[in-house]
Formats: sequence, C-alpha cells, structure tokens
Amino acid sequence: MDEQIFKQRTKKLALNVIELVEALPKSKTADVIGRQLLRSATSVGANYRAACRGKSTADVLSQLAIVEEEGDESAYWLELLIEANIVAEGEVVGLLRETNEIVAMTVASIKTLRRRR
Repeated sequence: MDEQIFKQRTKKLALNVIELVEALPKSKTADVIGRQLLRSATSVGANYRAACRGKSTADVLSQLAIVEEEGDESAYWLELLIEANIVAEGEVVGLLRETNEIVAMTVASIKTLRRRR
C-alpha cells in the first residue's frame, strides 16, 4: 500500500476512535476503556509516521512493531467495549475491521522488511 494512503487510513482510524470515545456512555468503565482505546488508536498513526522517517531498516522495524502492538491493543479495547455491552457490536464492527486490517498490513510490511534484510 502507498505510504500516503496508509498515513490517511491511520489518521482516519484515530479520528473515528476520537468520535467513538466522545460518544461513549458516562460511566467509570467506559471512561477507563475509552482512555486506553484513545491512547492506543492515536498512537498507531503517530508511530507509522515515525516509521516513515526511519533512518535505518532496524529503526523502521522498531517503529512498525509499535504500530502492530498499538493496533492490536486498540482491537482489544474495541472488543472489550462490545463484550462488556458498553457499545453495540454494529456500532464498531467497521472500526474493528479497519483496525485489524491495519494490523495485518503492518505485519506484512514487517515480514517483507525482515526478508529483505
């Protein structure tokens, strides 16, 4: 995938998560999970941008590993919101799918870079 398109997708993910977190019900549980989700989902795009500026293959791989980790964590928090009945699955299924796609593409990029090394 093109670097610019991937940057746009990760930013859109962050913006969609911001919108979701702002709409969460006001409860202690939703607040805690929402904060965690907000932190991890916004980190995906920030770390991808850092990976694009990597000075070496090792640097890029390190940043992409963070993208993978934060993306997977974001999926976890989305799953918790669903399973704790804080949001309906239908409300976040697209967001969860996009998060998992971003993680899968990141993993593929990591594998490709490691093979080329």
